[in-house]
Amino acid sequence: MKSDQVIVSFRGVRKTYDGETLVVKSLDLDIYQGEFLTLLGPSGSGKTTCLMMLAGFEFPTGGEIWLDGKLLNKVPPHKRDIGMVFQNYALFPHLSVQQNVEYPLTVRKMSAEERAHRVNNALKMVRMESFAKRYPAQLSGGQQQRIALARALVFEPKLVLMDEPLGALDKQLREHMQIELKALHEKLGVTFVYVTHDQGEALTMSDRVAVFDKGIVQQLDTVDHLYEAPCNEFVANFIGDSNRLRGTIEQTQGDYCEIRLADGTRLSGLNVANAKPGASAIACIRPERMKLTQSNGHANGHGGNGGNGRSGINALSGEAKSLIYFGDHVRMRCGVREQDECFVKVPLGTAALDGFAPGLPVALEFAPEHLRVFA
Repeated sequence: MKSDQVIVSFRGVRKTYDGETLVVKSLDLDIYQGEFLTLLGPSGSGKTTCLMMLAGFEFPTGGEIWLDGKLLNKVPPHKRDIGMVFQNYALFPHLSVQQNVEYPLTVRKMSAEERAHRVNNALKMVRMESFAKRYPAQLSGGQQQRIALARALVFEPKLVLMDEPLGALDKQLREHMQIELKALHEKLGVTFVYVTHDQGEALTMSDRVAVFDKGIVQQLDTVDHLYEAPCNEFVANFIGDSNRLRGTIEQTQGDYCEIRLADGTRLSGLNVANAKPGASAIACIRPERMKLTQSNGHANGHGGNGGNGRSGINALSGEAKSLIYFGDHVRMRCGVREQDECFVKVPLGTAALDGFAPGLPVALEFAPEHLRVFA
């Protein structure tokens, strides 16, 4: 259970490998005791470098990293009291499961009795006690992942770091392990810091997510707020799916603004970037927030709320392109004049799908509070 106590602090942390390009730029980040924090971002965004600096495999170029009140900058990895799970598991092939899990206790010079007790508990925790005498080559990928996790937890560290530990597993097993990891975290109450580029994985397991891009945390937030209220265009497009509409700010009123698209369509949305009239802007809307109301060509293509966003509904004209089947819903691919194609999530059985054919005009509606406008 997450507490209000800060266990890890990054203060002004910078990292460069060549003396010129900063991979991490002045990072300030607090991690709370007992939380599941995910560092999420594309390749090269700085998330793994941050994890490696926390683990001690890399050292910061500048700034400070603190763990439970102790400055870590020059502390070697084995003295940090941190468990680590890697993508390739890093198990010793010549050691049995029991010996692999026991290894961190051996280097800490614990007694044989204490080692046996802890190894047994750790293997029970991941439901692998019957595999103690096997070797890594005799285990499946999912079983090896469990052993790597048991090894990271066996010495009861203050912190467990995970670097894309599920990346090598197939989709079904990966989703199953996500649920298991989250349940184990809730049971143990240990602080987990997890690195991934998979946004679905981050949303499934995390208490909070730090979204990285170009060495900077773009947004640090709870998963629901991150999805529903992205603070900039990068986060809106990286977390989940978003449709993008380009236009110009016509007027502003309170938290809302009116954006005019190239074809003259006017839409109201939340003025996230506090843009001024005349500014170019990008508006983002989730596919599930758009409603297909008709496919018979009677859409008027104009928002009817005068830009204040407190009454009325935005309306957008488009042309049906194709349907993509997802089981419980379809995604309709739509062309919108002078814009990128957009996708609309439509439940099966929706009347507006009747008689679908490519090329038919469609009418799309959505509430102003779900359209987020970025400068």
